[in-house]
Amino acid sequence: MTHHHDHHHDVTSDLTFEEKLIKLLEHWLKHNQDHAHTYREWAERAKAHDLLQASALIDEIGEITQVIDEKIKAALDSIH
Repeated sequence: MTHHHDHHHDVTSDLTFEEKLIKLLEHWLKHNQDHAHTYREWAERAKAHDLLQASALIDEIGEITQVIDEKIKAALDSIH
């Protein structure tokens, strides 16, 4: 299983700083939400294989990811 992170965050240079930051935050939010979806899937898979502690920990990771989503959204709201 491969997972690619494109960390070339060189957003078009003719945007204002605020526009660049908004695009970057929106990208991070989408990326983070993709991870949250994967965490939920794997927590369920671990639970199905009776790996209950691992499942619970992965669920916790998902919860932390939701907190990060809220922080990203708050950062976006502070710019708009």
